[in-house]
Amino acid sequence: MNTIRRITIYCASSRAIDQKYYDATKRLAKVLVENNITAVYGGGAVGLMGALADYMLEHKGKIEGVIPKFMLKVEWGHKKVKKMTVVKDMHERKKLLIKKVDAVIALPGGTGTVEELLEVISLKRLGKFTKPILILNTDGYYNSLIDLFDKMVQEKFIRKDHTTMWTVINQPDELMHSIHNAALWDEDAINIASV
Repeated sequence: MNTIRRITIYCASSRAIDQKYYDATKRLAKVLVENNITAVYGGGAVGLMGALADYMLEHKGKIEGVIPKFMLKVEWGHKKVKKMTVVKDMHERKKLLIKKVDAVIALPGGTGTVEELLEVISLKRLGKFTKPILILNTDGYYNSLIDLFDKMVQEKFIRKDHTTMWTVINQPDELMHSIHNAALWDEDAINIASV
């Protein structure tokens, strides 16, 4: 069983979302703190980004931000996150977010979060990212996306075995078990084996 040290968290910056998403984010952060895992995230100070960072900081957890320069100029960055890498644009941010991490998890989010999730799935299909990808399906948030993945299989745009590239979890406390039991995806994106 591999040691999990760093996990990238894709999450939203919207302030207008329901409290249940904040609660799930804090529960996830608690799992990360309890397992001594560094959270790598988009560097924001509000929404689920802010909730994640605030919890990690308040409970002596480890957190690193990656934020584009233009977001700092409009003061979207979290001022208390000490390890904040500033990059030139969104493309560089996405590349750095998945560098040297042991897994990725997407929390409920908007277009940016979904775009990051789909990009990392595409990279995994191509063998350019081989680590576990998890989708936190809080209160069924991602059900429609999961249905779309199933439709892709039915219409033969992807194979059934491609759906093992990600794992859907419903509760944050499923995180560690799901990471350790995620299907392996090899460097050539050809063979899949179960752990």
